[in-house]
Amino acid sequence: MVDCAKAEGHLIKVADIASRLDITQQNAFKIVHLLSKAGFLVSARGRHGGVKLARPAVKISIGEVVRAIEGMGSEREEVGEADLHRIVDNALDAFVAVLDQHTLEDMVHGTHSPIGGEPGGRTGKGSAARGATAAARTRRTQQSASSRLLS
Repeated sequence: MVDCAKAEGHLIKVADIASRLDITQQNAFKIVHLLSKAGFLVSARGRHGGVKLARPAVKISIGEVVRAIEGMGSEREEVGEADLHRIVDNALDAFVAVLDQHTLEDMVHGTHSPIGGEPGGRTGKGSAARGATAAARTRRTQQSASSRLLS
């Protein structure tokens, strides 16, 4: 998505994105399909086709993208571990709340001041930061191709 934001409305070939990120084209196409379905990208088929952002980068929060990619908010099927799921879900909610304060444009331009927050990425909400740390620990082992697509 950063590549699309940098392209400022021009189409980017999915094969080029896959190559740059060192992921398979098949994985890149799956992710692009998901992001298109979620309303972040529009695609054009054909020889001169590719993908581009469906709306301006300044209007796309990182939290929205993470929720779409990771399927946050989906129902859990295991009932026996309800307490654990509740705790992890609360931590993930806090983590994504921090990401909601940053836009795709922030990533493109390397800015770190969150929407409505203090410069330097501080929001003044210690509990959200603690939740973000817990969520990061929870997902540390889940390096996915989708997270690399944002970089």
